[in-house]
Amino acid sequence: MQTIEELAANILSMDRSNQRLVISIAGPPGSGKSTLSESLCDLLNIQIGGEQAVVMPMDGYHLDNSVLEQKGLLSRKGAPETFDVESFLYDLYQLYKSDTELTIPIFDRDKDYSIPCAKRILKKHHLILVEGNYLQLGDDPWHKASDFMDLSVFLKVPMETLETRLIQRWLDYGLTKDAAVKRALSNDIPNANFVNSNSLPADIILEQDG
Repeated sequence: MQTIEELAANILSMDRSNQRLVISIAGPPGSGKSTLSESLCDLLNIQIGGEQAVVMPMDGYHLDNSVLEQKGLLSRKGAPETFDVESFLYDLYQLYKSDTELTIPIFDRDKDYSIPCAKRILKKHHLILVEGNYLQLGDDPWHKASDFMDLSVFLKVPMETLETRLIQRWLDYGLTKDAAVKRALSNDIPNANFVNSNSLPADIILEQDG
């Protein structure tokens, strides 16, 4: 498995003549995308010697619960159809321009809703680390995301490990054991299987044994 240091070195060795690089970090829920992205961002900024890297989480583009209720999709929250994909793709397109500054939404997991205009991506941010479940999907319209990526990374984690992590995630949010297991198995695990089965090959695959 490639280490985070090797991944950072790989990114820094890429042609940066266009000034801004967009790197996708994809994988199923519970695979560790957020943790890897934040650690990689910190490492890149340390090695560069300035704040040039920034994380753009796909989760900020969750549709609001009221909209999901209207669509009958609240129980499927986190599935591909529960995101504002068009806004996400539009923002990716804007960021792909090297001189663009942008305000993006951030998902508050504790409160279970997205906060609009919660994070700024500035001109000085030359390395954009986009992290999310569905960045490598071949399905329309998600496949359009690859048009704006210079490098794709996919986290491959055994399903039993994902199941353990996802159940623990809901336990950490105060659910009972039965409720946590039900939440993970009824929605998260099907989403994880969907990601693993429908994602296109990535440039770099990071495998975890558990």
